[in-house]
Amino acid sequence: MTDASQRLRVSFEFFPPKPGEAEASFWTALKRLETIQPSFVSVTYGAGGTTRDRTLNTVRRICNESSLKPAAHLTCVGASKDEVNAVVRDFRDAGVRHILALRGDPPGGVGTRFTPHPEGYRNAADLVRGIRELGGFEISVTGYPERHPDSVSIEEDLAFMADKAENGATRAISQFFFHNSFFLRLRDRIAARGIKINLVPGILPITNFARVKEFAAKCGAHIPPELERRFYGLDEEPETRNLVAAMIAADQVHALQREGVTDFHFYTLNRAELVYAICRVLGLGVPAEQAA
Repeated sequence: MTDASQRLRVSFEFFPPKPGEAEASFWTALKRLETIQPSFVSVTYGAGGTTRDRTLNTVRRICNESSLKPAAHLTCVGASKDEVNAVVRDFRDAGVRHILALRGDPPGGVGTRFTPHPEGYRNAADLVRGIRELGGFEISVTGYPERHPDSVSIEEDLAFMADKAENGATRAISQFFFHNSFFLRLRDRIAARGIKINLVPGILPITNFARVKEFAAKCGAHIPPELERRFYGLDEEPETRNLVAAMIAADQVHALQREGVTDFHFYTLNRAELVYAICRVLGLGVPAEQAA
């Protein structure tokens, strides 16, 4: 194991599984990734709180049945402050001490106008403030290397980032990106403005290129032409596609490590086997006696 891999810290994002076979597979996969010893695992919160109960049940079980530290996603779309605060208290009662605070997508989807609930939190910074006032949580937020779809400029994004940091957020997990230069430029801009927050790159391993293109179109992420060429013709070759995906993700992490980045957040899409393989390529999950 290299010195770089020893300094590497990772975290994983999952969405709460539906009851049945998917749920059993989820917990088996989670136990496997537990051997990587991630800093935390985050669990998403469906649009408008549609997965509220599943999210709560998932993070509660993670607290009770594993050594993992869960971070619960929370949005403020379509809910009053009292309703959102009740969810925060439920998370606390479940043992959660880390929340990823997001505004959330408008009910009409990305690209439609967001209107705050008349008795709700206005935006992510306002939500961060509310969580801090309730007390007892580490608070993470999100960041957009290529500009939030609703923002008019990166400068507006930076103003929101500063507001979130001033109100108690200590970590900003980036939207996924494939040009490292966008992430590094955002990191430099945050530092230049004196914003005290740890910017963590969000890494999306590509399990389905067509699906990733849809994600990218919604959030404004650019896909390099060479990336599309690497996946050309692999739709019916899942094993080859996963090998290519693992190589690309590992290369991206190594390139960012050379720029001084040490923390990485993986969007797993509940595909734990691929993320596990990537982490092993990065030298993680290797017993100390084998790494020597």
